[in-house]
Amino acid sequence: MSPASAAPGALRILHVDMDAFFASVEQRDRPELRGRPVIVGAGPHERGVVSTCSYEARKFGVHSAMPSREAFRLCPQGVFVPPDMDRYMEASAKVFAIFDRYTPLVQGLSCDEAFLDVSGAALLFGDAVSIARRIRSDIASELRLTASVGVAPNKFLAKLASDLNKPDGLTVVPTDPEQIRDFLAPLPATRIFGVGRVLGETLRAHGVKTIGDIQKTHPSALARWCGPAAAEALHELAFGRDSRSVETEREEKSISREHTFPVDEKDPAAVRALLLELASDVARQVRAAGRFAATAHLKLRTDDFRTITRQRPFERPACDDFAYRDAASALLAANPASRPIRLVGFGVSGFTETPPAAAPSLFGPDPSDERAEKREALSRALDGIRSRLGASVRLGPP
Repeated sequence: MSPASAAPGALRILHVDMDAFFASVEQRDRPELRGRPVIVGAGPHERGVVSTCSYEARKFGVHSAMPSREAFRLCPQGVFVPPDMDRYMEASAKVFAIFDRYTPLVQGLSCDEAFLDVSGAALLFGDAVSIARRIRSDIASELRLTASVGVAPNKFLAKLASDLNKPDGLTVVPTDPEQIRDFLAPLPATRIFGVGRVLGETLRAHGVKTIGDIQKTHPSALARWCGPAAAEALHELAFGRDSRSVETEREEKSISREHTFPVDEKDPAAVRALLLELASDVARQVRAAGRFAATAHLKLRTDDFRTITRQRPFERPACDDFAYRDAASALLAANPASRPIRLVGFGVSGFTETPPAAAPSLFGPDPSDERAEKREALSRALDGIRSRLGASVRLGPP
């Protein structure tokens, strides 16, 4: 789509999305995998899912989040590769370093995609389309990877556009409102963020299949079908209207870890031991982020795929292994599962960056405050030991 009719400066947002990122890194670093269906994730006969797959594998119907056993059924000739997150994060850092050359206004959505506001970079690097071309060229020449880019007046349109011509595509959205309407009209309604399976089925039941159908539907009818808030959002996005700005800082609202057992676990002691390790790992992440958390969360999934989630507050915002493991143990004891466990997870939320203040007392320091401070100090000392001796250094049972 040519940007010739765009108003000056109207094209300002890029959405850059790396193509099959993990699989592409594997194919780049291992020449024998190039041109072959690469599936990154759990092994073909293991309990687990596909993280990413190459475009060669996608031709067989394989996609991310699919159970690996199903992926093997669809593509038995696929090459299953375990994830190497250190290598992928190294490549991601180099991708984001390229973004930073062109604008400081970068909002990372994950390790392989980001929004960029390039409205202030025109004098240095040219218009938004020129910058998009330069970024794609830098990624290809320096990293031997490909990225697809959407260029648009706003975030919704840029993200939608980046997915239209994958892989290695550049899609430019027009800026005139009538041209935007025509650009969106033939696309499926499911291209709008938030239109998932349930809402999509509701819309189809009323004959609404494309974004153009939404454009022609009165907002009051949409409100009857899917509620006033969803209707308003659908109507705005169907005409390409989105006022959100690129946010350079995204505060993480929770930190969590979970584990799927290779075989449904029937031993409560084994579930508890794994949960405590997850709690310690979450505590290390919270300390590394310089935060304290107010609430602990437990997640259990049983062999019949029923998911149990529970939470409880800490006595005071905490970041130490002891408090997290105590909370995990108490949550598990209060919610014993009656069936074998498929997945266990632990997380925390309600962050603050300042340590909790000691409660004033007429009778001197509160022993619980002193104990919390000692636990935190010991946990940080363990971090230092782990950095020298490895992550295998662990606390004993609480």
